[in-house]
Amino acid sequence: MASSQISFSLVCLALLLFSFPLTVTSIGINYGQVANNLPPPKNVIPLLKSVGATKVKLYDADPQALRAFSGSGFDLTVSLGNEYLAQMKDSDKARDWVKQNVQAYLPGTKIVAIVVGNEVLTSNQSDLSAALFPAMQSIHGALVDCGLNKQIFVTTAHSLAILDVSYPPSATSFRHDLLGTLTPILDFHVKTGSPILINAYPFFAYEGNPKHISLDFVLFQPNQGFTDPGSNFHYDNMLFAQVDAVYHALDAVGISYKKVPIVVSETGWPSNGDPQEVGANCDNARKYNGNLIKMMMSKKMRTPIRPDCDLTIFGKGRFVECVFFFLLLCIIKLRL
Repeated sequence: MASSQISFSLVCLALLLFSFPLTVTSIGINYGQVANNLPPPKNVIPLLKSVGATKVKLYDADPQALRAFSGSGFDLTVSLGNEYLAQMKDSDKARDWVKQNVQAYLPGTKIVAIVVGNEVLTSNQSDLSAALFPAMQSIHGALVDCGLNKQIFVTTAHSLAILDVSYPPSATSFRHDLLGTLTPILDFHVKTGSPILINAYPFFAYEGNPKHISLDFVLFQPNQGFTDPGSNFHYDNMLFAQVDAVYHALDAVGISYKKVPIVVSETGWPSNGDPQEVGANCDNARKYNGNLIKMMMSKKMRTPIRPDCDLTIFGKGRFVECVFFFLLLCIIKLRL
């Protein structure tokens, strides 16, 4: 990909950094609307512009939001919820959905992607899993029929549970019980040039084994790191190891999947949790999000397995204060 990208979200209005090099060039927003007393979208747009935002990701295809963003100049990603997948197997319904929720708002509203379903293959719902790929095909087919497939890509998001093991990366492969469903989706990515989306949370790795996984390793703090005995690649943070685990799984399936890009569609750290959730606190959340932002600013976003490919990341968590803190630092540095 041409440039490093990062995005972050809050519970209701999330700041995402899609591109954060040494000087701030753009900010994106993951705009959720499941909360109380939120301002209407038309009132949100000036706020987003005031912090230099250029990209927005919706968790649905809300008509009010899509209308509000018309003419705003933002790049939008819309989402199709799991509850609609069974219906989308019908090509006519998929075409109607695309016409009503995408084409009807173009070109004023600049929609660039559709995310079909979230963590479907690990939902333990066989009917839902069976509906995912046909739904992706139908949505893509509808885009083709409307002449929109060159400007809008279709994908879906997976959890790391699609892997048999996720650590170390060189020992990883996709779960055998999912290959029959997953392989056609991977072929779809190869054919259409769309990325595979992964929700990656180093927190869960740390929570599951805090005695053997360094907190500094998962929070992007200075640490001795880890050398994968199978590949001899060195890692100084868990997120890159998790991403490379998926790359290794792709390589293990077949050479044709080596060019499929990975996007981290979710990452973050909980600011609060139950007593048994080790490390879930505001201080660690601030460190995770802040250090990830700093790493993006330094352009160190290429993993050992794909050293020639910038990594795109969508983070998730409470860190608006982190974003504005680093924006302030950049402004101060520029003035100096």
